[in-house]
Amino acid sequence: MANRYNLPFMLDLRYRLEYAGLRFLIGIVRAFPLDMAGNISAFFWRVLGKRNRRHERALANLERAFPEKSAEERERIAIAAWDNLGRVMVETMNIDRILKDPGRLHVTNGHWIGRYKGKMGPALIVTMHMGNWELGMWPVMLAGVKPAGVYRSVKNPYVDQYLRAQRQALYPGGLFGRGRTAGEDETRKTARLIMDYVRQGGRLGFISDLYDRNGIEVPFFGHLAKSMPIAAMIARRVGARIWIGRCVRVGNRAVFDVNVNELRIPRTGNQAEDIRSITAAIQRYFEVWIRENPEQFMWSNRRWS
Repeated sequence: MANRYNLPFMLDLRYRLEYAGLRFLIGIVRAFPLDMAGNISAFFWRVLGKRNRRHERALANLERAFPEKSAEERERIAIAAWDNLGRVMVETMNIDRILKDPGRLHVTNGHWIGRYKGKMGPALIVTMHMGNWELGMWPVMLAGVKPAGVYRSVKNPYVDQYLRAQRQALYPGGLFGRGRTAGEDETRKTARLIMDYVRQGGRLGFISDLYDRNGIEVPFFGHLAKSMPIAAMIARRVGARIWIGRCVRVGNRAVFDVNVNELRIPRTGNQAEDIRSITAAIQRYFEVWIRENPEQFMWSNRRWS
């Protein structure tokens, strides 16, 4: 049995067993109709989510974002968010089926697709953990381009390779991986790679709603939050467009409305202030959309210091 990643025997064996377990689980999930599997997964995540240690973080984030809501309302939203996460997990294992079913995806304001089809130029597509965030890139595909993406790589190389292959239909331009514990040098290297990619006319998508310890502090639900400035930096420096997208679940099925808006990019004599302004504008979009559907946002992620 060839060790394609040149790993120590026991580590390679562990990774292979983990990969086999994942493929077994995926096989079971795909044996069910998509929406039925989503309902089953959502039920277990509603039960188990509130026993997860990250449930307390979700409630704390909700209290900061919605101090006017009662504790009962915030608890309901947090549990609904676990429900949504359970559905997303199943849907991630069925991305190919969702993309092949035209009745499951709808672009709410897709008029821009015809306007930019064939002449979009370099662009960044920024999304957040809402609805099924894996599908936030889909509208760009309709514009006839082949976007790439930035994703958090998995330590297990067999699992990582499989997940990359599963996302190929959404990111035909390829994927730029970044590790969970990436050092400063690795982070800078990835930043240079994606900067060059966009500068050469590429279209790149990534999620931009997480806490970034090296980020820029901008308002989010009335509190300063260190936010990812990379989209603003690239757009400002290379002249790329920024599209802000969200994916909203319709009902309790794998059916989605995808909304995309173009963000105006200021180009004054103060580049640092322009980057701050763009970063703040992205977070304002996110906040407005989250307020509309708070139960579909992933509140268990770290957002504030």
